[in-house]
Amino acid sequence: MNGAPDTAMVLAAGLGIRMRPITATKPKPLIEVAGKPLLDWGMDSLAEVGVAKAVVNVHYLPEQIVAHVSRRQKPSIIISDESEALLDSAGGIVKALPELGPKPFYVINADTFWVDEAESNLARLAAAWDASKMDMLLMLADLRSATGHSGGTDFLAAPDGRLSRAGGDLSGLIYAGAAIVQPGIFAGAAITKHSLNLYFDRAIAAGRLFGLRMNGSWITVGTPDALAPAEAAVARAQAVGA
Repeated sequence: MNGAPDTAMVLAAGLGIRMRPITATKPKPLIEVAGKPLLDWGMDSLAEVGVAKAVVNVHYLPEQIVAHVSRRQKPSIIISDESEALLDSAGGIVKALPELGPKPFYVINADTFWVDEAESNLARLAAAWDASKMDMLLMLADLRSATGHSGGTDFLAAPDGRLSRAGGDLSGLIYAGAAIVQPGIFAGAAITKHSLNLYFDRAIAAGRLFGLRMNGSWITVGTPDALAPAEAAVARAQAVGA
């Protein structure tokens, strides 16, 4: 470990098209599961591990997210406004780099979340982070621990945690929407719309993309009918941890 990150990028600018009609009037990160907005599940996890500052990007119905996060005390929130142009996952990070600083930082998706077991998964990521050999360390979930996931797997993990693309292999793991990232991987990148997948592939080619299998339950809500299973998954996870 090279020290836990104290800044984070929270990706909250998506359109949430598949969640309509709910997202006709509310941005997806503010949809509630188990009485808590999706956005706050991740923000609470960041606060728990001592993140001091989080940059939250906004695009769709941005004023609602701005008003919501203004009521938080921890972490301190900086808004990265993408109202004029949606920049996708990597473009949003590049735009926010001046606020994120020169040290490795967390990246989390605002519309997926997880319920930890005894130990925080973000703390486990920080403990496993090794800047000397990693460009990115991804939190991963297996299909059995995932609720609401309708796709396949994303990565195969070697015994040392080094990742390669799963290529449809069902024994692979899902990217669980949380990572630690070296800011240097974005050196020279333009503030244009582009995806983190570009940087995943570059890190794979360099042998510097690593993953850590999460503990607990990972939950995604892509469509309105995924809300009930998500509520049930949280109830089960909290019962186990009680």
